[in-house]
Amino acid sequence: MKEKAISRYLEVVKGSEEPRINELGKELQEKIDKAKESLKECSLCERKCRVNRIQGEEGYCGVKNKPVLSTAFRHSGEERFLVPSYTIFFMGCNFHCQYCQNFRISQWKASGRKLSIEELADTIEKSNSCKNVNFVGGDPTPNLPFILEALRKKELEVPVVWNSNFYMSERSMDLLSSTVDIYLSDWKYGNSECGERLSKAPDYWEIIKRNHDLAHHDSELVIRHLVLPNHFECCTKPILEYISQNYREDVIVNIMGQYRPSYRAKQHSDINRPLKRREARRAWNLAEELNLNYTK
Repeated sequence: MKEKAISRYLEVVKGSEEPRINELGKELQEKIDKAKESLKECSLCERKCRVNRIQGEEGYCGVKNKPVLSTAFRHSGEERFLVPSYTIFFMGCNFHCQYCQNFRISQWKASGRKLSIEELADTIEKSNSCKNVNFVGGDPTPNLPFILEALRKKELEVPVVWNSNFYMSERSMDLLSSTVDIYLSDWKYGNSECGERLSKAPDYWEIIKRNHDLAHHDSELVIRHLVLPNHFECCTKPILEYISQNYREDVIVNIMGQYRPSYRAKQHSDINRPLKRREARRAWNLAEELNLNYTK
């Protein structure tokens, strides 16, 4: 990894700065009220199912009126400057990725545990022995109102990491503003066609670009990109070029070369095999040419 931007991230994750959410005061309660109101006609992600989740109605993600926890633990498998990370995995997701490695969590193939807000707050408090609290899933976006309310109940000692597929609505991006210390995104595709076909996510490219722009202006940003076989020209190249043109060295990019076909990947001829080393190397070489701050 190039080190030009890493020092700023290390300062944040080591806890030398106060978590931003602790500084909000009354504004945090206002965000909670807005987030809970949005559950009446849910529009937390760009699917905007408009279901009344307060009444227990279920939209695309399957999350209703309570957070459902898959697991929470001290995690050492994240980027090296984030570990150990206290990682909270929520059930449910607003994507249906055909190659999802966590499909048992994202697609409700496993059972989770419903939590009260108080129980979620107690779970979050356990993060104070780690470098950060890391909200993930599935995807954390459907649980945003519950997370904000739980964070209100405890004095957080570590930074907040929002680990997401970045399909949030503008409403959710506004709610997240000034609450997140590090956005940890998963930028999958360089166009909307691949997003629709492989993750069932309409209008992927424009939505993901918008949210990365907003996150970049709001806080620190770490972008993950899993290199897919046969997707260099359509996905990897446009993503890395967009990052280079718009964020330059302000962000860290984790270019991951460990793709293995999972879940329903065998049904798609372009992604039905493991990534070849030369394909990953091609992505890393491009990142080097573009002078990105990247890791692998």
